[in-house]
Amino acid sequence: MTTLSATETAALERAADAPMLSQVEQWAAVNSGTGNLAGLKDVAGRLADAFASLPGDVRLVPADPVESVDTAGQVNIVQRGDHLHVRVRPEAPVQLLLTGHMDTVFAADHPFQSLRWLEDGVLNGPGTADMKGGIAVILAALHALEASPVAPRVGYDVMINSDEETGSHASAALIAKLAKGKTAALTYEPALPDGTLAGARPGSGNFSVVVHGRAAHAGRNPQDGRNALLAAADLALRLGALKSDTLKVNPAKIDGGGPNNIVPDQAILRVNMRPSTPDAMAAAEAALRDAIAAISRDHDVHCHLHGNFNRPPKPLDPAATRLFELVRSCGAALGLTIGWNATGGVCDGNNIAACGVPVVDTMGPRGGAIHSSDEFLIVDSLAERAQLSALTMTRIAERGTV
Repeated sequence: MTTLSATETAALERAADAPMLSQVEQWAAVNSGTGNLAGLKDVAGRLADAFASLPGDVRLVPADPVESVDTAGQVNIVQRGDHLHVRVRPEAPVQLLLTGHMDTVFAADHPFQSLRWLEDGVLNGPGTADMKGGIAVILAALHALEASPVAPRVGYDVMINSDEETGSHASAALIAKLAKGKTAALTYEPALPDGTLAGARPGSGNFSVVVHGRAAHAGRNPQDGRNALLAAADLALRLGALKSDTLKVNPAKIDGGGPNNIVPDQAILRVNMRPSTPDAMAAAEAALRDAIAAISRDHDVHCHLHGNFNRPPKPLDPAATRLFELVRSCGAALGLTIGWNATGGVCDGNNIAACGVPVVDTMGPRGGAIHSSDEFLIVDSLAERAQLSALTMTRIAERGTV
């Protein structure tokens, strides 16, 4: 189906009329870097007020505690901000999950804090595309859905978390809980400037390996020491050699060492691994543990592994492909050309797909240069993408499936 009915046209007009730009400007003006709890609290309150206009329950959900290994090798508990959860018609036969995130990668002391127009229709600012623009699209699309006669057939959960940019460790359990039993899910990471969506995604795991060696005098008795820094460097090289067509490995940082005349007795290796398939993820985890065991034996050190694969791979299975094709069909009805490509990035769409729910995770507005001070939002795409989401949800409601 590529034509619009009269009821669809009326609902889509409502989506386009939503005050999305002013919302983005207000929300992006407040710093909400993942570690800025005060800023996140401010934004969460603003979002709760905005989403209270929907006919459902709005609540702020405390974040789960998160473990972090510091530069001294100590495991600390990090607190994250509250997550927003909106629930509407949980008894309806069709159930959808819509997700976004309120946090950005820009800390409270980052120089990139203000908005400016790069040119007519292109807004530069922290989080404008990634993803306060996406949150505005969610709200506009849901108001359009509520204006449709099919609205009673569909219920939905909206989850806006506070820690997506650091891996959603504090919201992973909430995502899994809300994904259970859903017909489909939409996540509002920004589309590329030309409108292309992200298709298949690899998984991602962040690991910290704390290496405990033995200190000794570097001149008098170095043979009595066990150099933790050297062991960590050897481990980095061995892990780097694991890269393949189905696995990307990035040994990113080594913390440790000290005065030149002391054999270092501790070092911490930080590494990211991105497997493209579930089998590659299992193999990578086994290879990581084997490499650590070998380092412990060869260097006579003790190693402690922290971290996990917090984002499983997201392949395009048949159900996900059907959802992408539905989005493409809805785009055609709106005069939009919708395509998708595999990407090396990860997001909450990975977590949702791992629950067996089909998801398209770049339903947000068009934009680019995210995670940099050049981040921009193409303003005209707010209405465009709100209409695309509203039509997609309406047609899922009509079908009862994807």
